Amino acid sequence: MKTLSLPTMKILHSRIYGEDQPGTPLLVMHGLFGMSDNWGSFGREFGEQRSIHLLDLRNHGQSFHSEDMSLAAMVDDLEAYVQHYGLQEVDILGHSLGGKVAMQYAISKSTNIRKLIIADIAPKAYPPHHEKIIEALQAVKINELSNRKEVEEQLRQYIDETGVIQFLLKNVYIKEDRTLDWRFNLKTLTDKYAEFITVGVEAGVYDGETLFLAGEKSNYISEADYPMIKEMFPHSAIQTVPKAGHWVQAENPKAFSELVTQFLS
Repeated sequence: MKTLSLPTMKILHSRIYGEDQPGTPLLVMHGLFGMSDNWGSFGREFGEQRSIHLLDLRNHGQSFHSEDMSLAAMVDDLEAYVQHYGLQEVDILGHSLGGKVAMQYAISKSTNIRKLIIADIAPKAYPPHHEKIIEALQAVKINELSNRKEVEEQLRQYIDETGVIQFLLKNVYIKEDRTLDWRFNLKTLTDKYAEFITVGVEAGVYDGETLFLAGEKSNYISEADYPMIKEMFPHSAIQTVPKAGHWVQAENPKAFSELVTQFLS
């Protein structure tokens, strides 16, 4: 990883709950095309007991846009965030792409992590699998549309799953000139897709306590991945979130929160 120059590093946008709560803060990172808002209910719940930082990854939410979407750059973003807020010790929870960033950070910069939670992703390289969503997003003439309903109608020409459409629609916002746009940087996420999706976490070992949470109805973590997980994260446990697909925290929030609470305490 390249050396940080903190004065020149841009700091990720975040939503912080329970800022004055004692104990180890929990940093949460969303997945591809997501943002901190997706974790609002989780943040409010856990913010009653501890400090929760919901981060927007670069090119997502209200964080800065960049042509660089490499895993190394996102790890540097996380390190800069931790140093900016003076966090001496942290717990980290990462879902999907955020989980990949969390795993690489733990292996590369593990000295300040107390506990690590990885939601529905393994450290392996994945084949491209968002082509349908990217095709739909590129087809939407968002700057020419007037409201979310019109965006939804165009997305439905390409995507059947209502849940996916609603997830993407959360990224629609109104600019100062009253036109619509996406929160995420669609151009970079499209151009650099293969660079951050089809690469695995760099080889290494993180010895700290780690919990992998797999969605029962998701295929992101399979039994074939267990040996790699155990090799890279020897002090890890793998548990299943029942009745949940890839969006484990949204599809069974009660079970997900209970598993997270048990592990962190």
